[in-house]
Amino acid sequence: MTLQEAQLQVDQWIKTHGVRYFSELTNLAILTEEVGEVARIMARQYGDQSEKETDKNKDLGEEMADVLWVLLCLANQTGINLTEAFTRNLEKKTVRDKDRHHQNPKLK
Repeated sequence: MTLQEAQLQVDQWIKTHGVRYFSELTNLAILTEEVGEVARIMARQYGDQSEKETDKNKDLGEEMADVLWVLLCLANQTGINLTEAFTRNLEKKTVRDKDRHHQNPKLK
């Protein structure tokens, strides 16, 4: 599935099942909440925090998909074509950082 296809599927789902999009500010708050859930899992599974019993069955992939869902909603609401935006972003990073990381002694 491409980003464009994902944007279309989210839009169709919202129009079929979701009544309408939440406001952009509400979706921004939801995005922040979802990123926090990813951070919580990461901190407990890969970081120094110990897992609580309620954290043990959390699915990192599912939480990342929740982040992607809300990001796709926001892109649709604001008229952003994520395929084009991501392509431009990758080109920018390639030009800007093509040698930067190879010269970083911390990455050796």
